[in-house]
Amino acid sequence: MMWVLQLTCKSARDAGRSGRRRAPPSAPASPLTLVPHSRTLPAMAAQEAPQAPVSGPAAFTPCAGEGWRAPWDMYAALRDRDPLHHVDDGDYWVLSRYADVLAAARDTERFSSAGGLTFTYGERERLGITDAAPMVMLDPPEHTDFRRLITRGYTPRRVAAIEPDVRAFVRDRLDRIAGLGAGCDIVAELFKPLPSFVVGRYLGVPEADRGRFDGWTHAIVEANALGDPLAAVEAVGGLFGYFTELVARRRAEPADDTVSDLVRLLPDDDTALLRILGFAFTMVAGGNDTTTGLLGGAAELLTADPDRRRALLDSPARLPAAVEELLRLTSPVQCLARTVTADTTLHGRTVPAGRKVLLLYGAANRDPRAFGPDADRLDLTRDGPQHLAFTHGPHHCLGAAAARLVARVALAELLARFPDFAVDAAGGTFADGHYVRRYATLPFVTGRG
Repeated sequence: MMWVLQLTCKSARDAGRSGRRRAPPSAPASPLTLVPHSRTLPAMAAQEAPQAPVSGPAAFTPCAGEGWRAPWDMYAALRDRDPLHHVDDGDYWVLSRYADVLAAARDTERFSSAGGLTFTYGERERLGITDAAPMVMLDPPEHTDFRRLITRGYTPRRVAAIEPDVRAFVRDRLDRIAGLGAGCDIVAELFKPLPSFVVGRYLGVPEADRGRFDGWTHAIVEANALGDPLAAVEAVGGLFGYFTELVARRRAEPADDTVSDLVRLLPDDDTALLRILGFAFTMVAGGNDTTTGLLGGAAELLTADPDRRRALLDSPARLPAAVEELLRLTSPVQCLARTVTADTTLHGRTVPAGRKVLLLYGAANRDPRAFGPDADRLDLTRDGPQHLAFTHGPHHCLGAAAARLVARVALAELLARFPDFAVDAAGGTFADGHYVRRYATLPFVTGRG
């Protein structure tokens, strides 16, 4: 998700696609707002007295592939022994406690997104976007204005309207899975195609175009997972060219979809086109592997906890709360980075201005300080603070409502059709990439259903 979000309309324009009516324009760069020298993060000060640097076994290694199977012990060591951890290889810092991650996510003045959301430096220069920034790399007030405009087309009605189609898609896929027999890959059969279908349906991609759309989506997600977004520039170019044409079509023939909503809200100019393309791109890049990660992780957790699964079968009304608990434990986006805008003191140590801080949402969401001593356990009745699976503050996930709907519908239908299903977590494989934890393959057994 994160790498590909940094590709710009300029990159797509350079891909040389055909059939476009006009090229997407560039947007002005977002300035970096500085704050007074040497600030102390408030949440840390309230949480505990500053502590001296801790020497010991706590260490952070970026996860990828098989490393995603069980990073929980590493997270616990960081939370307990070195809550502000410095990584020498790359010269960045890591926050792992809930209170610290929450405070940093809220504080866009001191923890800026303008430098990129990965733990590497010089992202915008390396990807050729020094003169433009996507929404995820904007800080308020530029981000606020952009997001306010975009979310006007992302209404609860629009999300609710897709539920019948989501349910029909899931049922059709479960029919197919029933005929495949034991050991079929539920990621390939359901958890991966479902979010692509939902994003396309939400954006108004006609059924006849879904094949091309799915192809672009696959290329973008895979390039992102490998940390090489430029490998997908042809797919990005095709996607942008397609949506440029779709915008023109929706101006002449409005439909009941989000692109039509945005066309009605925005003027007919290049800046508006850029914003619509950026929204479509963000949906494709950010709404696929994350939802796949949630569904795969949820299936694993429910397989391992038959009592909780039985509780959901007996009381389907618990599903919305269960989705929140599953989001907390799976945390598909495990981490994102921010750049400190001035020397910032946390836990008795100072992060120099301009250094990156990785916010470990996956560690924060399992912090016993926030969620109790059983924070690693699935508890459908848990009463705790809001999880950070969608982060928090101005950059709260734009597609959170859609992700919740997809998870609720998919799990309800899966449990109804195959109440005794099981997934073979040990036989599954994890996708590459340092930021999103998701199964790439996951063998599935239908049980007695």
